[in-house]
Amino acid sequence: MTKILVIEDQEGILENIRELLEAEGFETFGATNGIVGLQLARQKKPDLILCDIMMPKLDGYGVLRALRQDPKMETTPFIFLTAKAEKVDLRQGMTRGADDYLTKPCQPEEMLAAIAARLDKQAAIARQSEARLANLRANIAQSLPHELRTPLNSILGFSEVLMNGTSQFHPEEIQQMGESINHAGKRLSRQIENFLLCAQLDLIASDPQQVQALRNEQIHSADAALADCIMYQALKADRQADLQLKLHNTTVAISAIKLQKLVRELVDNALKFSAAGTPVEVAFKSEGDRAIFSVSDKGRGMSAEQIAQVGAYMQFERKLHEQQGSGLGLAIAKRIAELHGGTLTIYSDPSVSYTTVRVVLPKPAGEG
Repeated sequence: MTKILVIEDQEGILENIRELLEAEGFETFGATNGIVGLQLARQKKPDLILCDIMMPKLDGYGVLRALRQDPKMETTPFIFLTAKAEKVDLRQGMTRGADDYLTKPCQPEEMLAAIAARLDKQAAIARQSEARLANLRANIAQSLPHELRTPLNSILGFSEVLMNGTSQFHPEEIQQMGESINHAGKRLSRQIENFLLCAQLDLIASDPQQVQALRNEQIHSADAALADCIMYQALKADRQADLQLKLHNTTVAISAIKLQKLVRELVDNALKFSAAGTPVEVAFKSEGDRAIFSVSDKGRGMSAEQIAQVGAYMQFERKLHEQQGSGLGLAIAKRIAELHGGTLTIYSDPSVSYTTVRVVLPKPAGEG
């Protein structure tokens, strides 16, 4: 049964609303002030909240503000019900995060229509979330086994060959098998690290205190911290000659470890999905109160649909392009940027084989 919380300081109006809603099949809870209403909201987890604005102890704006700061309640549909009918009041309520605004006195049909509209919208959001989750599960089921089993099979296979005796092999062959085991182990280690990092970033995103702690970190001379990281990626890919660095010194509100991880994933993608002999440009500069990092390559590019679907466990066109990797790199970089109050934007045109990934991060407070 759909649960609705009604917060209204006039008991007569409160009971009338509850009677109307219960006659329509809703389960209702009532509170005559904002403090009790907020407590009931957190206790009962209603599907929708109707709330007066002018109330003793804690007004409707205070209730809404508290709920929007609560990760478990921040998306609960919230409708203001009040005698304040001026346009400025309407704007104030909506800009603070209310979903709708009904003025007293309102007709029962108007109230029920508003409630139905908000519940339908919430249901549509839930369906979209479930569809994204189903897509995520499918991508995990398709990507995870391959990305973990392939290097693991290589490790097990070559190690068993060596365990059965090496007398029949030349030293060069034994060396090659050892190198294959080492390469597969490093690949497996990186995939596990990235899957765990995705989970860790999701946990951090749900905790405002951890998010704020991330945003309080900063690094000076970011260009120096990035140069070695970028050159190492190019060296691994044997693409040093293709690399074009345009790094300018700046301070940015992110730790060196997180910035290097973000940059490493983006540079690795650019090198992986572009051909040897084509340029990969990496730039880092300061613009006002922002630091801007970008990576450009002349690889196969991404369609608008693919860009919109950037997310964990997604590698596009795997049947056509068999590059190693789970597709986590872009997702990790995007999440790191967003957790630090920044953005990641992809500009790409597959028809001309061109892609630029642009990350904008804030500078520490007071620096411009």
